Amino acid sequence: MLLTKKSSGVHDATRSPFVHSLQRGLSQAIPTMDRRAFLRRSGLGVGAGIAATQLTLVTKAKANGTGGVVGEGKIEVRRTVCSHCSVGCAIDAVVENGVWVRQEPVFDSPINLGAHCAKGAAIREHGHGEYRLRYPMKLVDGKYQRISWDQALNEISAKILELRKASGPEAMYWIGSSKHSNEQSYLMRKFVSLWGSNNCDHQARICHSTTVSGVANTWGYGAMTNSYNDMQNSKCALYIGSNAAEAHPVSMLHMLHAKENGTKMIVADPRFTRTAAKADEYVRIRSGSDIPFLFGVLYHVFKNGWEDKKYINDRVYGMEDVRKDVMAKWTPDKVEEACGVPEATVYKVAEMMAKNRPSTIVWCMGQTQHSIGNAMVRASCILQLALGNIGVSGGGANIFRGHDNVQGATDVGPNPDSLPGYYGIVEGSWRHYAKVWGVDYDWIKGRFANVGMMSKPGITVSRWIDGVLEKNELIDQDPNLRGVVYWGHAPNSQTRGVEMKRAMDKLDLLVVIDPYPSATAAMAAMPGKPEDLNPNRAVYLLPAATQFETSGSVTASNRSLQWREKVIEPLWESRSDHMIMYQLAEKLGFGKELVKNYKMQKVKGMDEPLPDDILREINKSNWTIGYTGQSPERLQAHMRNMSAFDVKTLRAKGNVKDKVNGYDLTGDYFGLPWPCFGTPELKHPGTHVLYNPSLHVMDGGGNFRANFGVERNGVNLLAEDGSASLGADIQTGYPEFDHVLLKKLGWWSELTDAEKAAAEGKNWKTDLSGGIIRVVMKNHGCHPFGNAKARAVVWNFPDAIPQHREPIYSTRPDLVAKYPTHDDKKAFWRLPTLYKTLQQKNIEDKVAQKFPLILTSGRLTEYEGGGEETRSNPWLAELQQEAFVEINPQAATERSIRHGDRVWLVSPTGARLNVQALVTERVGPDTVWMPFHFSGRWLGADMLAYYPSGAAPVVRGEAVNTATTYGYDSVTMMQETKTTICQIERA
Repeated sequence: MLLTKKSSGVHDATRSPFVHSLQRGLSQAIPTMDRRAFLRRSGLGVGAGIAATQLTLVTKAKANGTGGVVGEGKIEVRRTVCSHCSVGCAIDAVVENGVWVRQEPVFDSPINLGAHCAKGAAIREHGHGEYRLRYPMKLVDGKYQRISWDQALNEISAKILELRKASGPEAMYWIGSSKHSNEQSYLMRKFVSLWGSNNCDHQARICHSTTVSGVANTWGYGAMTNSYNDMQNSKCALYIGSNAAEAHPVSMLHMLHAKENGTKMIVADPRFTRTAAKADEYVRIRSGSDIPFLFGVLYHVFKNGWEDKKYINDRVYGMEDVRKDVMAKWTPDKVEEACGVPEATVYKVAEMMAKNRPSTIVWCMGQTQHSIGNAMVRASCILQLALGNIGVSGGGANIFRGHDNVQGATDVGPNPDSLPGYYGIVEGSWRHYAKVWGVDYDWIKGRFANVGMMSKPGITVSRWIDGVLEKNELIDQDPNLRGVVYWGHAPNSQTRGVEMKRAMDKLDLLVVIDPYPSATAAMAAMPGKPEDLNPNRAVYLLPAATQFETSGSVTASNRSLQWREKVIEPLWESRSDHMIMYQLAEKLGFGKELVKNYKMQKVKGMDEPLPDDILREINKSNWTIGYTGQSPERLQAHMRNMSAFDVKTLRAKGNVKDKVNGYDLTGDYFGLPWPCFGTPELKHPGTHVLYNPSLHVMDGGGNFRANFGVERNGVNLLAEDGSASLGADIQTGYPEFDHVLLKKLGWWSELTDAEKAAAEGKNWKTDLSGGIIRVVMKNHGCHPFGNAKARAVVWNFPDAIPQHREPIYSTRPDLVAKYPTHDDKKAFWRLPTLYKTLQQKNIEDKVAQKFPLILTSGRLTEYEGGGEETRSNPWLAELQQEAFVEINPQAATERSIRHGDRVWLVSPTGARLNVQALVTERVGPDTVWMPFHFSGRWLGADMLAYYPSGAAPVVRGEAVNTATTYGYDSVTMMQETKTTICQIERA
């Protein structure tokens, strides 16, 4: 992708900005390469690369990880997991005398099969990277100055308490991280709860919140139903809004294996991606038109009788209503008008999906990041339900998450509308966690501004800027936001960057906690408009340790948990996130309550909560989603015995016992993918394929969740006879279990006396003994969450049946008239949210004529997320040195733009981004595309001077989200990044 290399046959290294930026960093001699290193770095073909990496770890490193002494150096091998995307690639880190000296992909891992992408191959540099934030810093007179940890913690906590006293707990906003471990994510939500607020969030809000909401409201759980591995069992795969070859490179191994066995592959995307290059059928759709395309496919499924009628009758509610809607509204002419795809192509996709079952569907942020993202997600779900593809191996909704732990952070972390495990913020849930945490419920209630705020969802991370800038009388909380803590989150991954800068300037307190200072640091130090700047604002940077400098669990996209060993001790003055949480809680007055149930270990002479104990607390509380069976000991045994698990099924092969702790792994699925119900002693194997009735529940089987009642308008919502999981004592549909149902069935007597005492008055989600789950699953083969039908019609959503609605910033006024957006909303997630008012204003102002190009964005293989850590990695920074925009040759010619020219990307926000033009037919004439990993340049100017000295990323470029416009999903507040508008001008 390197533009300078593409535009000329010879690349002049002396002119490269990369070379200049690395004069200091690369002046250290690069070691002589052996043959294996040369093969890896030379970019040879797959065969040569894999052959080179088949060699085992250096012979002097003992494979069992116990360490050995060779000459003067002590060699140890630590098993960890890549901290970039959600595939979950395992890595063996070789540590010599405490220094991480080399790495190997784990060949025994059933997930990555000994493979790495560029980011994974360069992961060692993330731990030892010299561009990290090394010590606490404070912004003084526009420059960052080094301070001590004591000063930083004292001043930050004093400021936070001052804001609390003046404006209450809601004046603070806490942004967590999808790069935190499960234990840190959980502790973060606990921290904010004990602070007395729901004003917290993390990356999932801007990547997959529409997935979680849409999928969970269709069949029960908001997660990937199958796995990367299981895609090898698919006969056809539709990728829509997913560029897995770049965003999740190692996942493509499984699809390529599937293709070798005849699997058909379809890619629907506005851009011809590297994934599309592998497809049997590429379909270019107009950005934002997923519903017309998907329902166009469904039209042909219904018309030709390809739907699974028995499956729909037994396991799906409302499909007949969907059929009527689709057949009336999405005839081939309407589909082509809305998404640009001709009937023959749509028919071909439908035929491929229907005649090659089981077929699977894959989506990512290309489908989620829209103002109707929830509806797009549900359209994908409905198509799979119609084809009978959910709950079967090789089928499913394979939803690839972004960061390494965005799945786990969503499951147990700082969501503004739920407690860990998706327990709602209602009194019963708060009482459940008060008991788990060992604190008085009334004490927690007293921490909140009032009892009403305890059950009110907080402001989302996508809208925190409006929490600062909006008129106070329009916000559904007493104060505007006055303090924000960025705890491992990149601001350039959020839309409306120009307004975000204004919001940062107005704050009283801004704290950045990160291994790398992130673009937040530079944005905060960069001068803004005088009228926006708060003269009393305080800005602090705290150096967090990486995930390689601590231990803990991480959840891959397929719901498998893996345990990371600590590779190295925290470098420089960095501290682990959970240590910082504890130290800050101590200063804020609730440290004792935060760590009441944990042992403390010494790290650098300071107390740090033991991650193992935090996971044990998760195990004791998260019954809803089955984060209860994955004890630290079970997970660690899995990591030591990766070779025991089958690549396709993820199941342990034969009888397997761990030699270290004696755990019997027989029958387990790798990583105990949630739900792994009951206590660890129950030995539930985890669930590889969700909702699969062909297996016993104690064998990983299941059915759809009874989470929406038992009846709707006189229609039974429970599943029909014969659709229960294998061997269940109740073969018809049944509701979720509680103490009342257990007694009615005569199963109460099967609880022990201790279990009866704990379960009395409780349901399966709040019974801390796990007794209800044990009896229901082990003794009777039933699922604790019941057995119901999936919902094709979601009556509690704005559109019960998914409807296409044009983006708020649309280039098609003719379609806006036919498919208008939602009405404006008041106090939606505490804030007013504009829809139709803004869309109509854009039509009246003829904005589409001024900005005629659709702007969309996506990922590159070499960078991750906001990109600060990967663009600070010299080995990755070399691969892409410029922020760029892809533009079609026709659109470029009309603007006198040639390949490699500097151009201005101009948006309705007033932003002007200076980037390089990549002229390519990958995008159509109506669309331009930018990667979203860049920051460090602002409206044409380099921000280098505003970073802390020595901690600026090697490669800096314009952030696409400086230019992206207003627009939010009507259920979750997901930002609309994938369909906005712009103009391109030659610079």
